[in-house]
This record gives sequence, structure tokens and C-alpha cells, in this order.
Amino acid sequence: MGRLGPPPRELPALDDIEGWKTYVAETDGFVRSMVGDATAGFTGSIEERDIGPCPLYVVTPEGITSDDPRVFLDIHGGAWVLGGGELCKRTAVASAEAIGVRVWSVDYRMPPSHPFPTPLDDCLSAYQLLLDEHQPSEIVVGGASAGGNLAAALILRARDEELPLPASVVFNTGAFDLTGSGDSWQINDGLDNVLSGPVEPCTLLYAGSHDRREPYISPLFGDLTGFPPAILLTGTRDRLLSDNVRMHRALRAAGVEAELHVWEAAGHGGFLGMAPEDAERFGELRRFVEAHWMQAARDR
Repeated sequence: MGRLGPPPRELPALDDIEGWKTYVAETDGFVRSMVGDATAGFTGSIEERDIGPCPLYVVTPEGITSDDPRVFLDIHGGAWVLGGGELCKRTAVASAEAIGVRVWSVDYRMPPSHPFPTPLDDCLSAYQLLLDEHQPSEIVVGGASAGGNLAAALILRARDEELPLPASVVFNTGAFDLTGSGDSWQINDGLDNVLSGPVEPCTLLYAGSHDRREPYISPLFGDLTGFPPAILLTGTRDRLLSDNVRMHRALRAAGVEAELHVWEAAGHGGFLGMAPEDAERFGELRRFVEAHWMQAARDR
């Protein structure tokens, strides 16, 4: 299986702002050329909302009626620097088609211009708007990779600010320890089909002047008490396998209902949509969120 991404290159120095902007433009451009138009063949609707600091995409699959209150808040991945704009919209479309519900996708601001806490602030703004328009039981929060990191940090911050929490949370191979101390960060480097090579510059760029062990940056080190039910999805070749195994154990230790699903030989990108295991992954995700939407509705 080949890697998904542009040819490897050395990442810019942390203080090379223009170098990072060039890297982001080139890498996002390469990914867009690989995945194509976000809206091609999509028969639902896409609305762009301005929430102040950043755009928000509301993606509604065909057949979802206006009285269906369920919403999935999707936080895109991309090592905290990639995946914005059209790629954010494409991620939202993919999530809407996979889960079969309305998706809100926050196009949060990113480094190098906007390090922590700005991306998390933007995600919180989107979540607060959701709470203005929906019951917490109607909301599921989720994200992949860096998006999983931000989803976990969002739950921590919402709880700390005494906001109501969503029905459940989805971590699709999330990053929870930005110090890179997990075993698989080293062992699976070179085996992962997406996440290989230098990663630390991106975590340092995101953290900025903050300690990477701060819980809103590395949620694994936070108090996870009171988290909503969670599902974690990963694979044996995923460079973030250790993050997800450790986060699952930490959630269970905090008394949180949490499922961990690990696919044999799957990397950070799963099987790039080319194997039945990818359909299994979305099937597990959909089963989980539907069950917790139903449970939350019964508990209201």
C-alpha cells in the first residue's frame, strides 16, 4: 500500500511563517488533486455560514428532513495546519454521506498564523452556536487525527466551562498526546500509510509557547471525568495506535463508556477506501452514534 501524500520534504523551521504557508498550499493542493471536487456527485445541500472568526459548513444529505434534529459536529484533521477550505468542505460531505445525518464542519483557523488556543476557540464557538439551536442530546462531536485531538479538547473545555455535553463523541484515530511519547509513534514510523516522517514540528507549531502536556493540547493528560460515551477507531499500523489505546484506558479508568476498535494492518488512513475494513469502520461509527442518539432521546 502506498502512502497518501505529496513527495516527502523537510518541514520549515518553526519561525519560517512564509515557508509554512507554502508547505500548506502545496500539500493541500496535492490532496485536492487526488480527491477531486468536494461536491461532485453529492445530491444533498451545502450551506456556508459565517460564525465570526471562521466559516462553518452545514452539509445535509439527500433525504434528511428539516425536522430531523440530529447533528454531527465534524472537526477536520491535517496535523493542525492542513485540511482547511475546500478540503474541510469535502471532509464534511464524506462524513454526512457515511453517517447519514446533517453535519456541521468548522473551518477553524490554524497555524502558523493562529496557533493554540485559536483553533480550539473556533471549535468552541461552533459548539456554542450548536447549543443555541439544538439540544445537547441531538449533538455528536467527532474528528479524525488532529480533529480528534480538538474534539477531545473541546469536550474538556465545554465541561470546564459548564456547558452541556453532547450525546457521544467519535475519535477516528485521534492524537491525544502531542509529546509523542507513545510506543507506536516510533514503532510505526515508516509503516503508516499516511503519518510517517517528522511530526513534531507540527505539534510544536500548534502548541506555540504552551507546554504540550497541557490538557487542552494533549487531552490524555486531562481529567476525563464526565466525558460522554466515546468510540475510538485505529489500526495496528497507525502511528497513533498508542494514543488511542492509552486514551481508551484513561477513559475507562475515569468511568466513561468507551469502545476501542483496532483493524489489523490499518494505518492512519485506514486502507484509503480500498478495502472492506473501511466500510466496517464507518459501520461501527454509524452504529455507535445512532445508538447514543436514541439513548439520549430516551433520557431527555
